[in-house]
Amino acid sequence: MSWTSKHLKWLCDTGKRLRTPDGKDVEIWEFKHNNDDAVFSAWAKHFRNHYCFDTEIDILRCGTGYSRSEYLTNIKLPDSSVAPGPSIRAGDFGEILVADYLQYILGYSVPRRRYAEKSVRNESTKGCDIIGFKYFHNGMDEKDDVLAIFEAKTQFSGTIANPRLQDAVNDSTKDQIRKAESLNAIKQHYVKQNLIDDVEKIARFQNLEDRPYREIYGAVALFSTQVLNETKIAETKTKHHPHAKELVLLVFHGNDMMTLVHELYRRVADEA
Repeated sequence: MSWTSKHLKWLCDTGKRLRTPDGKDVEIWEFKHNNDDAVFSAWAKHFRNHYCFDTEIDILRCGTGYSRSEYLTNIKLPDSSVAPGPSIRAGDFGEILVADYLQYILGYSVPRRRYAEKSVRNESTKGCDIIGFKYFHNGMDEKDDVLAIFEAKTQFSGTIANPRLQDAVNDSTKDQIRKAESLNAIKQHYVKQNLIDDVEKIARFQNLEDRPYREIYGAVALFSTQVLNETKIAETKTKHHPHAKELVLLVFHGNDMMTLVHELYRRVADEA
């Protein structure tokens, strides 16, 4: 496998901040993508490995009669045209981009096998969208350790903006309940892979009362610039969130994002 952060040079903090009715700031970031072929190819490989490690493709496609590209297109990746495939593509893309932001810009450790373990390609995964970890002083029993849980919602099509940041905030209110199940799912994956060090790192965050750590929650809305509506974003309410003080609000937007999503998925399959 090969992870990369080269595409994040396109993600730029505009410096603009919107203020919500509850006094929260919303950071506005722009994804200024271009046609840099080398960056696209590296990004496609990075993206593909979320669904299927490159080292696994040949053994997984064995018996199907499919080429690598056909296996990914027909078995692993959300459909490009049959509903709800395109919306699942947009949602997965948004979650992975936020995971990249959390890892490569904010410095968290982010598990990456959420999409590979889907049993149905045209369904979204369950549980918390993105979980990240920060460890201090080697991570064990340190109150400064941080668990970050982010929710991401996308709108890459249409002509009228939907309240996607509010949707992300509303979904984030459920993360306190989903946290235990999501951590257990990550831990189970590491147990299956015999990654004992990683198992212990997850265990460190499974009992907040006995082993305190900090929690940070995030709500992220991703838009095509064509449907970005800052007035609607600024109407987002957070006062009913159980961790409103620790809640981070972000908006990512970029030009014609659904076209970008489809091009990335095409490269994911064709360049395998």
